[in-house]
Amino acid sequence: MKRWPNKPLGELLKVQNGFAFKSELFNEDGKGLPIIRIRDLARGFSKTFYDGEHDPAFEVENGDFLIGMDGEFRCYRWQGGKALLNQRVCRLQNFSRDLNAGYVFYGINDHLREIEDNTAFVTVKHLSSKQIASVEMSVPPLAEQERIVRLLDEADELRKLRAQADRRTADLIPSLFQEMFDKYAKKLHDHVRLERIAEVVSGVAKGRNFNGRQPVEVPYLRVANVQAGYLDLSEIKTIQALPEEVEVLALRKGDVLLTEGGDFDKLGRGAMLEQDLPNCIHQNHVFRVRVEQSKLNPVYFAKFLLTGEARGYFLGCAKRTTNLASINMTQLRALPVPLSPLPLQKEFAARVSEIRAVQAEQSVSRRRLDDLFQSMLHRAFQGEL
Repeated sequence: MKRWPNKPLGELLKVQNGFAFKSELFNEDGKGLPIIRIRDLARGFSKTFYDGEHDPAFEVENGDFLIGMDGEFRCYRWQGGKALLNQRVCRLQNFSRDLNAGYVFYGINDHLREIEDNTAFVTVKHLSSKQIASVEMSVPPLAEQERIVRLLDEADELRKLRAQADRRTADLIPSLFQEMFDKYAKKLHDHVRLERIAEVVSGVAKGRNFNGRQPVEVPYLRVANVQAGYLDLSEIKTIQALPEEVEVLALRKGDVLLTEGGDFDKLGRGAMLEQDLPNCIHQNHVFRVRVEQSKLNPVYFAKFLLTGEARGYFLGCAKRTTNLASINMTQLRALPVPLSPLPLQKEFAARVSEIRAVQAEQSVSRRRLDDLFQSMLHRAFQGEL
């Protein structure tokens, strides 16, 4: 094991905190310069602009290293062009001459992961610039830093190629739907109101008074579990409900779940339950659609919800506020569904199943590459690579 001298980052570079720009000067009309919020770091651009005077010292350029101080601790290479460094975002700059920028980028992410794992929190984790400046990083000779960066770049490139392949596979399903069913979607006389071919029900509310009756504690799916095109089952919470409610509302494999509201681009998002969840029900902000499978295939219906036709219907009838929109059960029941030939729907479902199998294999490959990269990252800064 090689041992190199450790130095605090604060001695090797400058950690610059962002500025508290006046929010009343923010706009989404493209006036002024983009202002970087934490949510902008991952996507690499900002939709929010600041139209006011500012200190040029807070201007960010492509390639700058930025760290969000709340939530997930990670360093990003900014690629959104000239922008402003907002509060709760910090920048690493003014590197010493004996530091390779790529070496710092990989090193700080390794340390940030460790800090995040050891940070206590109630709702959101917080990071301080003092913590970043106090991180001690081993500083090998510049040639050794460059060798480490080359190895990590190669491993990271494999992860990027895997991610590109995963995105192409994910695009197969909507493309397949369009190819197989577009011609039927244009025939309006083949559309049927959802309530004629499916049962649509709402779920139970939290914190109810049961008036002396004895409820049971059961798992339930809430809005956070229902994403556009898939169900996130990584965390399933519990709720109190009456035994007869559990019997009526218990979810089955093949049920399609939709949210009643949210951001405009997420309105009516839904997905099919692909596994059995014993005694699991759903909350009142989530609708359950149980289709008549002699007329409508649930896989086909779940993918139809992602189309522009379904999205347009929901947006057209939704109740809107400034940033949110919602639909009610009556509107969902009235959703016009194109009834394509059932054998074609079943063929589509079978091909989706084949694509899902490929995605499962890709997921295993992705986890292995991620584990390999994280192992290399840790070993590199322990002098073991």
